Amino acid sequence: MPIWIEVCKTSEFDHQKVKTLVYEDVPIAVFKVNNNFYAIVDECTHMEARLSDGKVEGEVVTCPLHGAKFNLRTGDVLSLPAASPVQVLPVKIEDDTIYVDVEDV
Repeated sequence: MPIWIEVCKTSEFDHQKVKTLVYEDVPIAVFKVNNNFYAIVDECTHMEARLSDGKVEGEVVTCPLHGAKFNLRTGDVLSLPAASPVQVLPVKIEDDTIYVDVEDV
């Protein structure tokens, strides 16, 4: 059963592309890309760097530490040195509020 937690209002993304939070010691990042919202566990699978500090181009985030790239929509690894995908979390929007399902973190 989903565990939906409130992140913020969509309007809070007017001047930024990412919001971060922590749920039970798990860092989570929510990105806004072309009016879509994507949530991931905010940790590179190669070496524990925060992906929320990386560069975002379209649906791709680049790790600021060693340059591994991940697809924000699917979590897939797009370049080395990472070999494992990043965990993607379901997102929903209700009444201008963004929620993330943290059931599987």
